[in-house]
Amino acid sequence: MKKINYNRELCDFCGTCVSVCPQDAIELSENNLEITDKCTVCMNCVYICPLRALEVKNEG
Repeated sequence: MKKINYNRELCDFCGTCVSVCPQDAIELSENNLEITDKCTVCMNCVYICPLRALEVKNEG
């Protein structure tokens, strides 16, 4: 199963990923990013992230 994770040390919480998510699966607060179960791993956020803070991981 694939899942999108983010690197807290690279992410500056700019919100670019939130704006391209067609499933509204990314929740952003001042210092936290959460990718919810609504994520379909379309990879839009991975491709658009200017800091390359998002990546796909195989889990399970």
